[in-house]
Amino acid sequence: MGSSISHAAAPQPMPAGLAPPPSDPSSDSKEVEKKVDWLNLPCPVPFEEIQREVLMSLKPELFEGLRFDFTKPLNQKFSLSHSVFMGSMEVPSQSKDTIKVPTAHYEFGANFLDPKLMLVGRILTDGRLNAKVKCDLTNNLTLKINAQLTGEPHFSQGMFNFDYKGKDFRTQFQFGNNAFYGVNYIQSVSPKLALGGEVFWLGQQRKSGIGFAARYNTDKMVATGQVASTGIVALSYVQKVSEKVSLATDFMYNQMTRDVTTSVGYDYLLRQCRLRGKLDSNGCVAAFLEERLNMGVNFILSAEIDHWKKDYKFGFGMTVGEI
Repeated sequence: MGSSISHAAAPQPMPAGLAPPPSDPSSDSKEVEKKVDWLNLPCPVPFEEIQREVLMSLKPELFEGLRFDFTKPLNQKFSLSHSVFMGSMEVPSQSKDTIKVPTAHYEFGANFLDPKLMLVGRILTDGRLNAKVKCDLTNNLTLKINAQLTGEPHFSQGMFNFDYKGKDFRTQFQFGNNAFYGVNYIQSVSPKLALGGEVFWLGQQRKSGIGFAARYNTDKMVATGQVASTGIVALSYVQKVSEKVSLATDFMYNQMTRDVTTSVGYDYLLRQCRLRGKLDSNGCVAAFLEERLNMGVNFILSAEIDHWKKDYKFGFGMTVGEI
């Protein structure tokens, strides 16, 4: 009796045609990759840069007129820059028509770049002085200073930022003129999702605000959303089609002015040039081209056409040297 039971329980050989398929080692590795280590989440991007991908595509530095930038490095850390601009400047007006005033200025700059210290200064012929300082106080704490000094009263500005980079979070404290105080915080809640918020207080105008933001990113796409108590709602999405092509779109709603704006754009990286363009719901079309002529020499074309406002902006320029 016992021998028959043991004989029945013994495994029988399976025919070759019904043999189980060999185990795929890649499937085991995929299962391992799906496991998330919640104690070692990646550090998110800074709160103020959650839309940096869509800004690169939809917000190029458009200009009107002629621009020439020249940078001369004196050594590995120090360089001088010269910039010339001739064009027009828009002046605020109560009417719908855009008022442009011809302008031209020369800008002289000095730059000091070090792994832990960056000093950038600019002085213009109209008397404006701009300065930027970035100093790594520790491996996780960074001090940033932005200042603009002008001869006109109440137009000078200054801002101090203390940025702290944690293991899976970032926070920033801001102090500025006009009794401005602000703080923001962003935290990774998963390998692809980060949530954050900000609070600010403008003492001179006695205004305060609070905002929330979310960012979801993968290797192929980035989606962001922001909402603030000031009545602003902003959504953006960037899709990476290939290594050279990216498509972007954004949505902006302002509750106070009841303005709604939507735009779509592209970012096309060729071998010797980079082309960016956009089209928004107001009928404004823009394009920005950077053509690499030689090592350190770039040719720039800028165009923006707004048929509704009858506003047309065209610019060309050249940059020589790199900081």
